[in-house]
Amino acid sequence: MSTLSGKTVFLTGSGGVLGTTYVRRMLADGAKVIASELPGARFQGLQERFGADENFALYQMDVSSEDEVVAVFEQVLKDRHKPNVFFNNASITGEMLMKDGAAFPDFANTTLESWNKTLSVNLTGAFLVAREIDRQLLGKWDLKLINIASMYALRAPHHDIYDGMPFKNFSAYQATKAGIHGLTLWLASYWRKKATVNTLAPGAVFNNHSEEFQKRVSALIMQGRMAQPDEIADVALFLSSEASNHMTGQFVSVDGGYNAW
Repeated sequence: MSTLSGKTVFLTGSGGVLGTTYVRRMLADGAKVIASELPGARFQGLQERFGADENFALYQMDVSSEDEVVAVFEQVLKDRHKPNVFFNNASITGEMLMKDGAAFPDFANTTLESWNKTLSVNLTGAFLVAREIDRQLLGKWDLKLINIASMYALRAPHHDIYDGMPFKNFSAYQATKAGIHGLTLWLASYWRKKATVNTLAPGAVFNNHSEEFQKRVSALIMQGRMAQPDEIADVALFLSSEASNHMTGQFVSVDGGYNAW
């Protein structure tokens, strides 16, 4: 029997390098996958890649929109899906806020708009999804919620590894990822007899980074390299499975030892 046989996974922010890896691996491991993504190229890519699979369903959803989150949850239930594992994976990074090749701002030039946009997606979005779980599903069947954080949630970044790079470590990103684990702890206690809630914190994941950046970040990792997306997915599948039933309120790092050094 597949590890995730009988599981229906609801995954937000499904179109990125980790999101698509989660979808691929979960489908291969026997789960039904309900994916959400913003309209656009990533949404179309998901539809083209997985749309023919009868165990895959895709919905357009902006997690920062209260109306859209409520509507998608209602539609998922109308479509007779019964999600029992949820991933708050939708996230916006500093690079994603830069448009048309604009230079990445230093802290002094960070706009309130970019700060608020990051909070609305990364943290408020996770809250909105969790609230709909509470409103519409909690107590109907056993549930698992996995909130996706980062190796930077509990540790300061080494800013010098970003010198000369086209992207930097963004203050709002780190603040939201720390907040994600705070939400995990609160919900794990609040839902203690009805659901498990854990934080998955990926480390530096290779996504066509330059050799120089790989060298710099790898020097800070015990295993001396960046992670491959499938190595993060391995732990995502474990947290989705029955094998993690006695885990809740935990911060699970998959960072090659970055946080232990």
